[in-house]
Amino acid sequence: MAASASSRIFTSPSPKKPSSLSWTVPLSSGFGVATVALPRSSNRQPRRFLVFAMDARPTVLVAEKLGEAGLELLKDFANVDCSYNLSPEELCTKISLCDAMIVRSGTKVSREVFESSGGRLKVVGRAGVGIDNVDLAAATEHGCLVVNAPTANTVAAAEHGIALLTAMARNVAQADASVKAGKWQRNKYVGVSLVGKTLAVMGFGKACQGLGMHVIAHDPYAPADRARAIGVELVSFDEAIATADFISLHMPLTPATSKILNDENFAKMKKGVRIVNVARGGVIDEEALVKALDAGIVAQAALDVFTQEPPPKDSKLVQHENVTVTPHLGASTMEAQEGVAIEIAEAVVGALKGELAATAVNAPMVPAEVLAELKPFVVLAEKLGRLAVQLVAGGSGVKSIKVSYASARAPDDLDTRLLRAMITKGLIEPISNVFVNLVNADFTAKQRGLRISEERIVLDGSPESPLEFIQVQIANVESRFASAISGSGEIKVEGRVKDGIPHLTKVGSFEVDVSLEGSIILCSQVDQPGMIGKVGSILGEEGVNVSFMSVGRIAPRKQAVMAIGVDDQPSKDSLKRIGEIPAIEEFVFLKL
Repeated sequence: MAASASSRIFTSPSPKKPSSLSWTVPLSSGFGVATVALPRSSNRQPRRFLVFAMDARPTVLVAEKLGEAGLELLKDFANVDCSYNLSPEELCTKISLCDAMIVRSGTKVSREVFESSGGRLKVVGRAGVGIDNVDLAAATEHGCLVVNAPTANTVAAAEHGIALLTAMARNVAQADASVKAGKWQRNKYVGVSLVGKTLAVMGFGKACQGLGMHVIAHDPYAPADRARAIGVELVSFDEAIATADFISLHMPLTPATSKILNDENFAKMKKGVRIVNVARGGVIDEEALVKALDAGIVAQAALDVFTQEPPPKDSKLVQHENVTVTPHLGASTMEAQEGVAIEIAEAVVGALKGELAATAVNAPMVPAEVLAELKPFVVLAEKLGRLAVQLVAGGSGVKSIKVSYASARAPDDLDTRLLRAMITKGLIEPISNVFVNLVNADFTAKQRGLRISEERIVLDGSPESPLEFIQVQIANVESRFASAISGSGEIKVEGRVKDGIPHLTKVGSFEVDVSLEGSIILCSQVDQPGMIGKVGSILGEEGVNVSFMSVGRIAPRKQAVMAIGVDDQPSKDSLKRIGEIPAIEEFVFLKL
């Protein structure tokens, strides 16, 4: 911001000896300070300091087209600079004059941008959901908050999904192209009816009930009672893809969902299934989909998103006669664009005012001394959350979570907000497009219907360590691993930090001790000699390194739980062989 014409001069007596200046005159945020050491005359004239009155309004750079309603909101609070199609060099030059910036997906907000801002850039707003084009680590390091607009375009995406569903079922795009080519092929483009068919929504939804379809859904966070209330049946992932006539994808792209529709899962589907994707391109293995289309496993696909956008002109998938495609139009309605503009403008203005942003996607700055002490427990908290949610059986709606902290410290001496946020991160983030942190953890949990309660277990002894253990319990759900159910009926996992390393120390009612590194295999078995050797031999034959192995048991020769830490993911054949060991009653593989 340029200084205005007005200025004032303050004077301070020359000190008798060098010292730092202590200025008690309060300055509003609309003033900047320029200190000028003027030459001292022989008669010891006082030093003078100039204070320039500055424009108090912050400056917001809008780097990509934004709806007019959003621009008007910004202009009411800030100076708005709409500069589109900036090169990386031009952006780095301009950013030092801006307090905030708003982008869509086309502008890369790199580490160089944050470094070039000189610390002035305080907020980056992403008009939309994905934030792949923003360097979150660099933003956090430079004290810059990143916010997005995750809700305004959801209705538009759902509507486009329905449009693709019906267009695919009735061959609208193919028939249109045929007629425009001068043909009249009524018999070639006979479609299928939607009434009475089963639609699997991968990610909770209810939009297709009005089409007379039987709607099933797979979503580990959708409460079962809410689903039943609107006539949607929650099922496991495998049941959803095996029973559906139509599959509509609405999940985010995460490591857990990347290429989730692959050769293996296409083979589980009903022959003639039809697939709609308005989510993210990477959730489908596109080569596997082409093979499934050619084999007749998938009768048709309607795709709005692709792994590479735009896709190659010679893409076999795009050119396939049984595929209907659109150029990522899911959020492209006038109403959605205005909604996104308003949502992101409100988030940016709120952040500039110092308000906590519910849509923040990067972690806030944490005092170094607090973070240093809690660091291993922060890691433990997230991994316990990840373990607990993976133990929930498909179709169970995760709703009630209880976290217990055992500590010898006084309640006022232990702030658990960061730990609770990391547990929430572990529970939600693996299958969500939300980045959970201290700012948005409670909001994100509430948005997904999760009730997280906390309990303090007061211990006697030395309070040198902030925590003795953390325990996570999920109530009213079924478990993929029955032995993880405690005596009171909840999935329960407990962990401790040992020599700075997080350890899993309890599963259900069974005491174990395994480092939370790599991945874990849990086996429920009859306690008998040779079990460790049998499992270890199977893993060793495949070259899978075992980092830890621990057995917890009720009594000798009775039921036991073996926890095995592995550095690599065993093959399905090796896991199958482990499950076929006669004494093993059940097992589960958990990724950390």
